[in-house]
Amino acid sequence: MRLSAPLLVTDPASAELIKYASNSFLALKLSYVNAIAAVAEAVAADIDDVVKGLGLDSRVGARFLQPGPGWGGSCLPKDTSALVRIAEDAGYDFTLLKDAVSVNDQQFDRVVSKTCEVLGGPVQGRRLAVWGLTFKAHTDDLRDSPAVEIVRRLMADGAEVVAFDPEVAAGTAVIDGLAVVGDPVAACRDADALVVLTEWPVFGRVDLDRVAAALAEPRIVDTRNVVDRLALQRRGFTYRGIGRC
Repeated sequence: MRLSAPLLVTDPASAELIKYASNSFLALKLSYVNAIAAVAEAVAADIDDVVKGLGLDSRVGARFLQPGPGWGGSCLPKDTSALVRIAEDAGYDFTLLKDAVSVNDQQFDRVVSKTCEVLGGPVQGRRLAVWGLTFKAHTDDLRDSPAVEIVRRLMADGAEVVAFDPEVAAGTAVIDGLAVVGDPVAACRDADALVVLTEWPVFGRVDLDRVAAALAEPRIVDTRNVVDRLALQRRGFTYRGIGRC
């Protein structure tokens, strides 16, 4: 099999560092855009316009500039930890990368806080619908998923969670006590709020009238900004996004 890709011949230490440095840079970029999203909320800017402007700068580029609930998956957490350890073993304190990991952990807590905001109080004793469990769309991978971590924190705070993901079969034991169902509207039935955690395109096409009717109250936290905000507001939803007022 022939690969149409550049070939770089280097030493083993450099080859290893290239791998870790590449994924850690992506983690830095994602933490940065989530931090900018927090600032956007504070100053009444719109993160969608901000990232479009950033992406137009060829020195920055548009990829990996989408804010969300935090980063995860099988590579970024592992490789950032590995690079921090390699640096420590070599006598260098990689504070920049440690801070990016810290920002990511804070993002999980920010989603929990946003959920409390739309509820008007703690999540304890509340029923929540969750859309999305995989760490990103178009995969069935649950490893180190930010969605799963946020669900775990919501449940630890006393919430009852019912989840739907198009790649996670109903009844799958993702977390003890988490109910996984096979339909997005069914997940919303009698829930006090809906929390969107994975950017599956199908979530932007669900009938919002049916969602509003199924929820106990029309409240949503859209951490992927994938559901039409104006359509939600027209239906009277209490709304929180990422980087939006």
